[in-house]
Amino acid sequence: MASRLPRRKFLATLGGAAAWPLAAWAQQRDRMRRLGVLMGSPNDSVGHANATALVQGLSALGWQEGSNLRIALRWFGGIDPVLFERYVAEVFAFGPEVLVTGTAQMAAVRRRTSTIPIVFTNVTDPVGQGFVRSLAHPGSNITGFSNYDPPMAGKWLTMLTQITPPVSRVTVLYNPATAPFAGLMLRAIEEAAPSLKVTVRAAPVNDDAEIEALMVGLAREERGGLLVLPNLFTTVHRDTIVALATRNRLPAVYAFRYFTAIGGLMSYGIDQPDLYRRAAGYVDRILKGAKPGDLPVQRPTKFELSINLKTAGALGITVAPSLLDTADEVIE
Repeated sequence: MASRLPRRKFLATLGGAAAWPLAAWAQQRDRMRRLGVLMGSPNDSVGHANATALVQGLSALGWQEGSNLRIALRWFGGIDPVLFERYVAEVFAFGPEVLVTGTAQMAAVRRRTSTIPIVFTNVTDPVGQGFVRSLAHPGSNITGFSNYDPPMAGKWLTMLTQITPPVSRVTVLYNPATAPFAGLMLRAIEEAAPSLKVTVRAAPVNDDAEIEALMVGLAREERGGLLVLPNLFTTVHRDTIVALATRNRLPAVYAFRYFTAIGGLMSYGIDQPDLYRRAAGYVDRILKGAKPGDLPVQRPTKFELSINLKTAGALGITVAPSLLDTADEVIE
């Protein structure tokens, strides 16, 4: 289960790394190793849980912030592009020996360096997006941890057929600007559809108004359901998506537990903090001399299935006992 620390305690855990002055960083360089970290929204519990997991993973390996490691942490989610570029520049000005970053920041980080080791997390298609040559042999200054395993797509569709009344038409919601990997997932979903006797259609959206228009239209269809792809946009807009799905009585499956925690019907996906704990291991190895190009990109190994029975009741849906029996969490 992901760690959930209050904001005050979380900031204390990081030792104020995000606000550490550049001049002070320079004074510490001779006796401390330096790690740059770019994270999601500073006002989002998800980002804080991930950052906490990274720090805890480093601590377990003997890296203590303020003792033998200095961390330059910058949050980027929800800010404008100018500020984002400024924060990226600040992390590079710190002179990091290793960078930890997610999929949304990879393009900006990659433009700035081909030599500083980068450990990514939450990148869906690192080969297809051109970040590494192959999963087994990244071959450059970049390696990390993917947040996607192909069987996940079939699992999402199957879940929508394990409810009564079952779904026969599935609409896949995503934002193309923040999900450049959507084609990879859509192909896997479409390949799984015939055996489950469902039809699939893609529904790219760009803002709340388009989300609402889509949901209202889907509510007029019989046996329709919603599959929400994992990407930055859907995470940031999760309150709107879940509320509109419930209001329009649409059964929906999501990729992360935090959707069901706020009222989503079902979710199946990775344990995100686990990726950050594992990323700490690669940071440790690189600081001790390993080359990122020799460290294989790893797929997720821990998954969570969550079902919200309260929402199922509100939607008039019955969840198959076989699905409930395999759930890691049932919210009643």
